[in-house]
Amino acid sequence: MKALHFGAGNIGRGFIGLLLSQSGYEVIFSDVNQALVAELQKRGAYTVTLANEAKDQLHVKGVTAIDGTRIDEVAEAVAEADLVTTAVGVNILKHIAAGIARGIEKRLESGKGRLHIIACENAIGGSTQLKEHVYGHLDAETQAKASEWIAFPDAAVDRIVPIQHHEDLLEVTVEPFYEWVVDESAMFDGYKPVEGVHYVSNLMPYIERKLFTVNTGHCAAAYLGSLQGYETIQQAMADEVITGEVKATLKETGAVLIAQYGFDQTEHDQYIEKIIGRFRNDQLTDEVTRVGRSPIRKLSPNDRLVKPALQAHEQGMMPVQLAKVMAAALCFHNADDPEAAELQHSIKEKGVGQTVSDYTSIPEGHPVYELILKSYHALADQA
Repeated sequence: MKALHFGAGNIGRGFIGLLLSQSGYEVIFSDVNQALVAELQKRGAYTVTLANEAKDQLHVKGVTAIDGTRIDEVAEAVAEADLVTTAVGVNILKHIAAGIARGIEKRLESGKGRLHIIACENAIGGSTQLKEHVYGHLDAETQAKASEWIAFPDAAVDRIVPIQHHEDLLEVTVEPFYEWVVDESAMFDGYKPVEGVHYVSNLMPYIERKLFTVNTGHCAAAYLGSLQGYETIQQAMADEVITGEVKATLKETGAVLIAQYGFDQTEHDQYIEKIIGRFRNDQLTDEVTRVGRSPIRKLSPNDRLVKPALQAHEQGMMPVQLAKVMAAALCFHNADDPEAAELQHSIKEKGVGQTVSDYTSIPEGHPVYELILKSYHALADQA
């Protein structure tokens, strides 16, 4: 069995590629990083180290790679694969769509059989977005045929893989915890399960539980930690005040999730404690700048801060702590992050009020808007 995986970076090798290999797939990575591709072709193996006290090592063998810029090679790999996955970043999906589309055309011509294409991205509806990009390269007749033979089930993925530097180009360190949930309702009957994947008939509760707990909590630690001058998430979470604020933030999002999806209160509280423990893992070094990067995306209407805050308000709650985290995001300074620089420029030129409206789509005068401004001015006075 062959699995084609787009993205040979740390997530690709340390999470998705690892699980595919453990399930018996021959993994073919597609990437534009020539050094990574060459090394994978040369060695056909790499090591994954778990960030635990024992530093357990998992050896992945029987892998190779192709140059993602060579469309014909990519198309051939898609045409021959038994499974296709991605971990490239949701903004890169449009760049890999052409090769996938050409591969689907070749596959349909050859009658290879049904195929699942799963985008394992940190976004809602990643596979659905990829499908839209791919179908943009196919004519109507091919789209109709592809709908019978190619499925794009959405997924939710969770594993902390910090920025890292090793002498060995292929070595990667990941946290022990992981979660990969796939929408089974969008898959063909008789699919071969990947070991370690949780298949569910309703994915949205799992997507939003992860987004509003792991992602919300992570960026809360980053933005609140940045205000205190901490450089890593672990340093920030060693501060009991910040840990308390992160927990308070997740209490607000937890209330939204429980009301929306009927999660058990005790079980969700335990889930939050598990997430807090992951953030405090002293075997990891996760930079605040990495976790806090792209604040515009994190402040967008359907993402981890604005969406639960508005839902909380609709449910009759006041998301005071979520508003404080959004205010902290507006205070996030990182000269190497274009989005952070853009936010600071907007605040300087238009003022914080207009910036809040522009980037969160929360209108002036809305109670959550007022909470954000109140927190921002309080934080600015403390600075």
